[in-house]
This record gives sequence, structure tokens and C-alpha cells, in this order.
Amino acid sequence: MTQTTNKTGIAMPSRTIVLEWAPIVFGFLLLFVPTMVTFSDVWMHEDQAHGPIILALSSWLIARRGKEILALPPVSGVPVLGWLCFVAGMLCYIVGRSQEVLAGEMLGFIFTLASVILIKFGVRALRIVWFAFFFMLFMVPLPGTLVAMLTMPMKMAVSYVTEHLLFWVGYPIARSGVILQIGQYQLLVADACAGLQTLLALESLGLFYLNVVQHTSAFRNIVLAILIIPISFTANVLRVMTLTLITYYFGDAAGQGFLHGFAGMVLFVSALVLILSLDTFLQWLVRRHELKRGAGLKAVV
Repeated sequence: MTQTTNKTGIAMPSRTIVLEWAPIVFGFLLLFVPTMVTFSDVWMHEDQAHGPIILALSSWLIARRGKEILALPPVSGVPVLGWLCFVAGMLCYIVGRSQEVLAGEMLGFIFTLASVILIKFGVRALRIVWFAFFFMLFMVPLPGTLVAMLTMPMKMAVSYVTEHLLFWVGYPIARSGVILQIGQYQLLVADACAGLQTLLALESLGLFYLNVVQHTSAFRNIVLAILIIPISFTANVLRVMTLTLITYYFGDAAGQGFLHGFAGMVLFVSALVLILSLDTFLQWLVRRHELKRGAGLKAVV
């Protein structure tokens, strides 16, 4: 019989591991495969297209710390926190599934997955991968009323900046609310182009970047985290400007067709470039400060 080694270093038949984990995996799949099927339709919409990316990146964040989790000592006693988390996850799932509340279903998925880690590996394991579960919260759809309330001021701001920038460089553009008129074309700045969900998607991208690079400089981390919001706004403006210019030069069909999706890529690429550029600049500032401080200490000595 094939042997494996558990966390305590004791040889353990692989069949035991299969019997231990098979019911957990089967139950998890039974509950949440239908949820993922439901969300596959939701993720087809432009304002929720970041969902599968966040799910994949969160899975990678957990998998890359897998060795650390497996190296932890066995859980002793009854994992009360894990079972409480499991109950919370099941309540969210039941309400979400029965009442068609997508946020409840997704919260049920996140809480239940966290409960499995707590029950099987303990609180220390969850501390190791806490950011992955925080990152998953960006997949949770927000209430429509909240999105509508916060999205309109953002669309107005993006439309205002787009109009003034393009007018400043000589384009025949005017604005009425969130409707841009350029040449003979009218463009409505939709929620997906400059809304709250887009801002959250870009914010999640920035936070993921911070977690992966893990700078030792507190100044660098804090400033970059704060400036992710204006970076996201700038990326939204670049996207709307790109769509406006595509429509102006190539017509309405091009603006609403493949090139519309291309503008979506411009959004994320421009946000990533801005984050990397800002991070490089902050790195230069930190190094310059350290060199000056080092030179000052030498002068004192």
C-alpha cells in the first residue's frame, strides 16, 4: 500500500487521506458547483468580469502557502471558531440560494472555505492565507441601490475630465451629464466604463500587487495603497477617452464591437503601468532618503 507522511512525520496510508478528504471535497463541490455555474453568467457582464480573475488569483495565493500550512502542528481540541464560521457560511448559502441573493451565495462560499481551513489546520493556517480570503470579498456583488448611488458621481467626474482633456487638445466634444457628444456621435458613459465595480476591480488589482511584492518600507506601502484610488480613477478616464476616440475615428460600430473590449484591456493595462511607475518612483524616493540618512550618519561619526 502506498504510504505518505502526515504533519507529525508519521507514515500514513494514502487511502486514509482519501477517506478523510473525499467527503469534504464532495460536499463542497455539491454545494458550490451550482453557485459557480450561476456566477459564470454573472461574470459574463462587463462590470463583474473581474470575478474569475480574483477567484484564480485567490486560489494561487492559498496554494503557494500550502507547504507552510501543512507544516503546522495538528489541531488540538474542538475548533469552535471553525464550526462557527461553517454555520455562518451555511446560513449565507441557504439564504442566498433560496432567495437568489448572489452576495449571500458568494459569502457562503468564502466562509465555508475558510471554515475548512480552520477546522482542519487551525487559526494559524488562516492567518497565513488571510489576504486570499479578504481578496475574495471583491467577488461579492454589491447591492444595486448602493452601486447606483455611488456610481453616478463617479461617472459624472469621469465624463467631466474626459470632456475637458479632449477639448483641451482640440477635439469637437461637449457633455450633457454623463452623455458625451463628439463629432456626430453620442456616447453614454455606462456603469461598466466608470462605475463602482470597475473601481473596486482596480483597487483589488493594486492590493494584490502590494501583497505579492511585500515591500519592507511602511512609507512605500501606505502611499501606494492610498494612491491606488486616484490611479483607478485615472485608468477609468483613459478607458473612456479611448472609447470616445475609437468612436470618433472608426464609427459607432467599432466603439461598441471588438474595440470596446480592447478598451477594457486598456483600463487594466494602464492601471498596472501606473501602479508600477508609481512604485518605481516611491522606491527611488526611499533609496534617496536612505542614502541621505546614511551620509548624515557618516558625517556625524
